[in-house]
Amino acid sequence: MKNYGFLMVNIFILCTSCTVFKPEPISERNYAYDYIPFKEGTKAVILPETPTLKLSNNLPKLDGASALYPLYAAFVQAVYLEGDYFPYRESLVRVHATPYAYENLINGEADIIFCARPSNEQIEIAKEKGMEFHMTPIGRDAFVFFVNKKNKVSHLTTEQIRNIYSGQITNWSELGGRKNEIRIFQRPKNSGSQTILESIMGDVDIIEPKTENVLGGMLEIINQTAVYRNYRNALGYSFLFYTTQMVMNDKIKLLAIDNVFPSTETIQNGTYPYADVFYAITTNTKNYNVEDFINWILSEQGQYLVEKTGYVPIR
Repeated sequence: MKNYGFLMVNIFILCTSCTVFKPEPISERNYAYDYIPFKEGTKAVILPETPTLKLSNNLPKLDGASALYPLYAAFVQAVYLEGDYFPYRESLVRVHATPYAYENLINGEADIIFCARPSNEQIEIAKEKGMEFHMTPIGRDAFVFFVNKKNKVSHLTTEQIRNIYSGQITNWSELGGRKNEIRIFQRPKNSGSQTILESIMGDVDIIEPKTENVLGGMLEIINQTAVYRNYRNALGYSFLFYTTQMVMNDKIKLLAIDNVFPSTETIQNGTYPYADVFYAITTNTKNYNVEDFINWILSEQGQYLVEKTGYVPIR
């Protein structure tokens, strides 16, 4: 019995110690770290020539969506003084989910944010504080839908998407797939991708999602669609650059929409139906460098960084 007790104690210690060394799940922060400006080995695109604008003081405070951080990190690397712009500290250049970026802009904690269009609720919140969003289009990306790569379905129509997210279509067998209930993931309200989904739906109401199907981050919605237990029924959405260039999960597949596959070419030629503009957005900032900085983003050099990062330039 003594030996048995000794053995059980050792097993307990071994099992509990295993949890100590369990790897931390990859988060959206890990992907942002790869693009920190001026960091050795950064993936942020480097401008191959002397910038026509260089800001040395009163640097605008920036914030934005995770999917756009690689781009505005490249802008900072070209135009700002070299320094420590770690995105999750109280630095001049931060990255948050879209709702928090808009909140920081409204509260004066950011001079410019880089995001998709605001929701109606975000517009109303700004109005209540006597503010109006000034939105400058700076590039284009595609809003994409995806399934697990083992799912037989490879394309949807806009009408089918509306029917799925309104609850009229509930099973993949109605779309040429296997007989499995569709598990539709959604993002929280006021997130950039949820706002675009709402615009696609138009006047059609989105079905109230189950709590476990509302995922906080874009990385989470990709990972949940990719996992084996969801391979038969999951449907998710995000942005093309984030999905294919930042995360690159090979267990999901993008869907063609209205018989057009999302790509740089179909965004450029206007055939992909959900190609959408993203913006540099300001409110009542008094920073005198903001206008020059945005004008530079729209210049040939700024648009070069848009293209080389992996987006489609606005010009």
